[in-house]
Amino acid sequence: MPISRRSLTLLLLLSLLAASAYAISLADLSNTDASGGLKAALETGSNAAVAKLGADGGFLNNPKVRIPLPKILEQARPLLKMTGKAKQLDELVVQMNHAAESAVPMAKPLLLDAVKSMTISDAKNILAGGDTSVTDFFRAKTQDKLAVQFQPVVKKVTDQSGLASKYNTAMSLAPKLGVLAKDQATVEGYVTQRALDGLYTMIAEEEKAIRADPIGTGSKLIGKVFGALK
Repeated sequence: MPISRRSLTLLLLLSLLAASAYAISLADLSNTDASGGLKAALETGSNAAVAKLGADGGFLNNPKVRIPLPKILEQARPLLKMTGKAKQLDELVVQMNHAAESAVPMAKPLLLDAVKSMTISDAKNILAGGDTSVTDFFRAKTQDKLAVQFQPVVKKVTDQSGLASKYNTAMSLAPKLGVLAKDQATVEGYVTQRALDGLYTMIAEEEKAIRADPIGTGSKLIGKVFGALK
């Protein structure tokens, strides 16, 4: 039996009403949902980033975060190769990256503390911010504290390289002479900063993935909150 024009119009109206009932905008979200969804996303993203980087090869085998030699050492490679120290350079690269992998798991408690301390105002600002606003929030809240925690762990690993201690001795006066950045004055300082950069790079990757496919996280609340941004 054919549908009359009146019935068709009624069906269309009902469809539109049903669609509008499920369309949620950022303004429609309650403070509780906005804060809860964002905290869940932050915890999911930070845990994933730490797990990936803290694994064996997490830095070394990932070109996005792999830590290269400080520029001054890389520039000296031809000379060091002539003196039979090229192998030591390669070993130092491996040790630097393993040092970062050893340090990164220490970030998890501080990242979770940052999530817990987030206010409703923080949540709204992050949700309305850019694609890396979550990462920027984490960097502002944790970078200085993590640098203090990372450095002793990094030093313990990099000290195993004789070349690292020679580098530190040779570079001790360089920052004062203005020929080397302060964070490259020691191998452990350089690796610590690169480890932090790698951590926030991977958090940014996780954040982008969540924003692109919030439903894929398996969390209804994350889907609801980040779905409202699309």
